[in-house]
Amino acid sequence: MIIENCGSCENCENMEHLVENEIVEEEEDDDESADLEVAAVEAINNDISRSMLHHRKSSLALTPEEEPLDINRGPNETKYGLISPTPKHHLKLLLVFAHPDPVCDSLSKAADKLGFEITTSNTNIGALDEYQAKSHDLVIVDTRAKNFDNDLLCRSIRNTKGSQHTVIIAIVRKSAFERDDVTIASLLESGFNRCLIETTNVLVCVNELIVLKHCDLRTMAQHATCQAMYTALDKCRDLVIVTDDSYKFQYMNAACERQLGLRQEDTIGKTLQEQLVYDTVQINTMGSSLLRAREWSGPMTLKRKSTQETIVSNCRAVPFSCAGRMPTHFILVFDTNSIDPSNLSQSRGSIHSIRRGSTDVRSIGSDYLRRTSLAKLNALPLEAPITKIVGLIDQIRENVGSNGQLVQLIDKVEDILKGSELYVSHVKEDFRMKTDEPVVSDLITALLSKAPQPTVTASSRRSSNDSSVFRPSRTGLIKVPAAIRDLLDTALMWEFDIFKLEDLTRKRPLQHLGMNLFNHFDVCGALNCDERTLSNWLTVIEANYHAENSYHNSTHAADVMQATAGFLEKERMKSIMEPLDEATSLIAAAAHDLDHPGKSSAFLTNSNNPLAILYNDVTVLESHHAAMTFKLTLGDERVNIFKNLDRDTYKLARHNVIDMILATEMTKHFEHLAKFVNVFCTRSSVGSEIGDQSEDYAPILTAENTTLVKRMMIKCSDVSNPTRPLRLCVEWARRIAEEYFQQTDDEKARGLPVVMPMFDRQCCSIPKSQIGFVDYIINDMFEAWNAFIDMPELLTYMRQNYIRWKEFDEQNHTTLNDIQKLQATILAPSITSSIKSD
Repeated sequence: MIIENCGSCENCENMEHLVENEIVEEEEDDDESADLEVAAVEAINNDISRSMLHHRKSSLALTPEEEPLDINRGPNETKYGLISPTPKHHLKLLLVFAHPDPVCDSLSKAADKLGFEITTSNTNIGALDEYQAKSHDLVIVDTRAKNFDNDLLCRSIRNTKGSQHTVIIAIVRKSAFERDDVTIASLLESGFNRCLIETTNVLVCVNELIVLKHCDLRTMAQHATCQAMYTALDKCRDLVIVTDDSYKFQYMNAACERQLGLRQEDTIGKTLQEQLVYDTVQINTMGSSLLRAREWSGPMTLKRKSTQETIVSNCRAVPFSCAGRMPTHFILVFDTNSIDPSNLSQSRGSIHSIRRGSTDVRSIGSDYLRRTSLAKLNALPLEAPITKIVGLIDQIRENVGSNGQLVQLIDKVEDILKGSELYVSHVKEDFRMKTDEPVVSDLITALLSKAPQPTVTASSRRSSNDSSVFRPSRTGLIKVPAAIRDLLDTALMWEFDIFKLEDLTRKRPLQHLGMNLFNHFDVCGALNCDERTLSNWLTVIEANYHAENSYHNSTHAADVMQATAGFLEKERMKSIMEPLDEATSLIAAAAHDLDHPGKSSAFLTNSNNPLAILYNDVTVLESHHAAMTFKLTLGDERVNIFKNLDRDTYKLARHNVIDMILATEMTKHFEHLAKFVNVFCTRSSVGSEIGDQSEDYAPILTAENTTLVKRMMIKCSDVSNPTRPLRLCVEWARRIAEEYFQQTDDEKARGLPVVMPMFDRQCCSIPKSQIGFVDYIINDMFEAWNAFIDMPELLTYMRQNYIRWKEFDEQNHTTLNDIQKLQATILAPSITSSIKSD
């Protein structure tokens, strides 16, 4: 609640007196006096509310014409009334104490008396989960316990979206204030807003919470309101610019960027004369009024940076003062209705239209997710033709003075556009990863490189585990033990334990889980085949996975299939997927790594493997998986699940399966991601409905875009292990590391080029490899996928696991032996439920 004093009424003067006396003097800690204090505070708040109402009415009594301009008004004292954050009747408080403590009890009692909504936690992960679920206004952390990582918790909360509006308080010992040490400074640098001395006096706690409520929390609420105002300005169609008193840019909204060809980062610190205003005489005329604290309005001639053409717009300029009586900032608003529309349009196919088109990965419009996902492509060690186009067009804007140069650059743009694959990324020749992260460099380069290099060659792909949720399957021909049946009842849950199924089925999880999922989605009906044929097909497919592979085996295939089923179960997918789409998606997931040799495509190419020769070193493994799937399926009528389909339906089913399996090739990761984000993470301008969904996903209705969804679905299923519960995530990381280590051992033994030299079992850091994998591959992809399918648990687990990998790395748990020790202790299956509940 924002309080302002008009200085002209008795109520406001009384209000100030009440606020000054709101902090109760410390008395003895007894329940009766504490209750009286809380009653007094409530009465004070009621008086403040009545006084604010009186003040608001008196302010609204003046019209804008009657009230003189006052540049010293605060942001909550506008002409048209009070702008204040929405008051909360119940502020949310999170108490994080490692052990039961009298200090915690006192704070809890004080917060309860003041009407706070209280949540408690005794672990880092639990506290982070609670905060992400409820977005508390105030977090109080006990920093006295030595076995509690306070810095990590504070940094984790600060990395959560929206945490800039949260106040985090550290409870410290009295000695921290009495001694001249670095304790307080260290906590504040970690992200804490304030440190409080431990106390068990309830009245002291009440007073501290009152101060926090009316000082720190109110300030945060004001900041949040300012953020809302900036959001409104960005959505405003008029051009809004804020400068300092020397006309240097401080802020401009999105409309300016669109219509004037400017970018905010290029204008900061530059003046209006340099960037925008055509006639400096107009600046002098406007400045003579603004410097005398008077508003100014009139026509202003502007120039576009991209074309240097001029446009005339009506401008209204307002002075603003942050301190003192002299203006410190000028606010300029240009009316777009006064701009000649003919100046805003450009011919189809012009440079401007190319830049603002849907394939521009650096300036893709206003959608937040596209900016956070695709804009990162330029920062990665990748370069695609579409990125080159953006760079060339930028050069065109900077060099418009030379016609010959302009023609040459346009010719280059045209040459690049003649290519057929604008999204294909290649590792830059001058790319050098940070020297302190060689394992990340090896992993990412090996996954994304398309052609073998002398020392670093392309790997096939980094698969991952995956899971989903499932309803109980119907009773079929295959009889299963009760333990397996009970486990499969949870097969559509993201926390499904695939490793338990692996143990119960003696490493034959694909057949049991596959039949459950096939029955659930009625694959028999979609393919017009019997259940026995489906069971035979799963048996043959599972038999052709290599059980000796630590990672690429039938357990991984079952995991990817389970994840695919979980995605298919979501309402978004149900609204666009036909029964045949669901059936072929499950089939592709089950067979996507069929007959995987446990080595990457680069290894097969370097060793002249028959598969590499057969497929000309191009998409070797994925091509083999797809071909092997149909070779086994069509080779025996007893396993031919497609035998009853008509020719056209079979061709469609075959196309779907092959396309999804080939989509798992990691060298095309950014191509698939960019296309998906371009289509589905942008608001459609066409108002159409898809089921009960809004216009945002109108493009889904096309067959081509449905294919994009299926590609992204199997990609996310294939590399979903970082988004699983921690115990499952760590086990998958251990398995893939072992497989990579084995490949490196074989390469050294056979004298082959080492694809990933840092994946040496003697020196590799498994946590670093996982951290890099999330940073470069997983984060952006699952941010986009979650925005589409709405599965927040994906991001929750991903972020929790990321924090834990950081902890393992800091604690020097890096080798396979270290990881196995962790699995035997803190990551044991018996405590999985407690980790999840935390």
